[in-house]
Amino acid sequence: MDGICQLNTWEGYVDWRNKPALRGRHGGMLAACFVLAVEVLENLAYLANASNLVLYLSKFMHFSPSTSANIVTNFMGTAFLLALLGGFLADALFTTYRIYVISAAIEFMGLLLLTVQAHTRSLNPPTCVLEDGIASCREVEGGKAVMLFAGLYLVALGVGGIKGSLAPHGAEQYDETTQLGRKQRSAFFNYYVFCLSCGALIAVTFVVWIEDNKGWQWGFGISTATILFSIPIFLLGSPFYRNKIPTGSPISTIFKVLTAAIFNTCKSKNSSNAVTEVHSSPTCSNERRDEGNSNVKEKVPSQKPTEDIKFLNRALRNNPAYPIVQCTVKEVEEVKIVVKIFPIFMSTIMLNCCLAQLSTFSVQQAATMNTELGSLKVPPASLPVFPVIFILILAPVYNHIIIPFARKVTKTEMGITHLQRIGTGLILSIVAMAVAALVEIKRKRVAVNSGLVNSSEPLPITFLWVALQYLFLGSADLFTLAGMMEFFFTDAPLGMRSLATSLSWASLAMGYYFSTVLVSIVNNITSTYRHTPWLFGSNLNHYHLERFYWLMCILSGLNFLHFLFWAARYKYRSTGP
Repeated sequence: MDGICQLNTWEGYVDWRNKPALRGRHGGMLAACFVLAVEVLENLAYLANASNLVLYLSKFMHFSPSTSANIVTNFMGTAFLLALLGGFLADALFTTYRIYVISAAIEFMGLLLLTVQAHTRSLNPPTCVLEDGIASCREVEGGKAVMLFAGLYLVALGVGGIKGSLAPHGAEQYDETTQLGRKQRSAFFNYYVFCLSCGALIAVTFVVWIEDNKGWQWGFGISTATILFSIPIFLLGSPFYRNKIPTGSPISTIFKVLTAAIFNTCKSKNSSNAVTEVHSSPTCSNERRDEGNSNVKEKVPSQKPTEDIKFLNRALRNNPAYPIVQCTVKEVEEVKIVVKIFPIFMSTIMLNCCLAQLSTFSVQQAATMNTELGSLKVPPASLPVFPVIFILILAPVYNHIIIPFARKVTKTEMGITHLQRIGTGLILSIVAMAVAALVEIKRKRVAVNSGLVNSSEPLPITFLWVALQYLFLGSADLFTLAGMMEFFFTDAPLGMRSLATSLSWASLAMGYYFSTVLVSIVNNITSTYRHTPWLFGSNLNHYHLERFYWLMCILSGLNFLHFLFWAARYKYRSTGP
């Protein structure tokens, strides 16, 4: 009887009432569809304000342009980094189900604060006054500033929790022990990025127009209502979800293995000492699969650790006097996986640094060009629509045409491996930076030939030239983001999957931070050898932006070589239980 009951339940999973999840009732495509619908609403609520927040801070809160830009950068970076916290809590203490509900409620409270402040005139800073023909503005301060930043960082905390839990929650719905389940999970990550882009498209068009033309209280109000509406939509899927049972802190396991390895190295100076005694769980087994076939599993005996990263095998030496640092083979092998994943994660930061240019210099380039499309004048700030549209087109094409074709050609289950997807995205980012440099050379040549170098008039060249770099970077984002999320989820140890998936968002945050640092470094170095830095001043025509783009292209190329070094040595791990 117990055996029959075991066959009818998902081992290691529970339903929303904390009862064993049942096969045929919990999990599957229907459960994941609720997650995809919620992602549209969640990203709409977040990006509707983040994409236009710098204008709100400078125009209505009276911060300087540079201060406003720094506040937005810190806000977005913090939100994405907090995804690590959300992923950690989902793995260690709560389920992804509970983390989403808690995080959405937190984001709702933050947006509600911002909505109330935008709507209530007394909670805004004093109106600007004219002094000698110059507008004098006092930036928001005191309790009003506290309310503003409390709202912003409650939103950041909520967004971080959602980013760290929602994608893993959807991916957990599929049975990875079957080929069909693995294929459906791969498609889920593609459509997760598609739904993310759907929310972004509505946010940067409709909601931004509302904010600019009807008032920010309406923009914040739409975001508040959207995130609130997402909670019952998510809860409607409760009878269908299967939720992974938390297995304890993955970080403590990592630190325990590292501490034990270092301790045993210091304790025994004799390098010829081998592992004298191995502690392993009898149920632990390590599996490996070929890169092309995720369903081909090679079992490694649980009694012996693998030979790669031998330093960590020292954590297995018997230390009866220090039981707190006793490690099993399973724990050591899990930490080895994390160590191998980390260089791949580092290789993606440079790509996200390139993506950061889409919201900075690329928009400024377009602002100097002819932005008319027939009778329609396109605002430069609406240019992020281009990569979003490219992703909306490419995602279904990739999932329904490219992947089936690749599976037929390679005769493998995956068709295109995770690391091949990430590598393709890195190559496209190199091409994008080269295209951006060539377009900037053309733009400056037009400015010189037209005698408009020192003029604020639009140049006689269409802004659609800038759309080329958006095409390549949008394609790179689709390949890399979906590839990263699937790679980190499938190859991470079972108890670390939410935290590992959150690395995709941490990479995005670090890319934005690195972009800011890189611009500062370039300006400091070039100002030493020139009277003016490459990227300084109010006139973009005096910038050496093309040189900066060539530098980004070279750095991206070197980063791709770094990626190849680690990817060529990486061996995929099985995700089966």
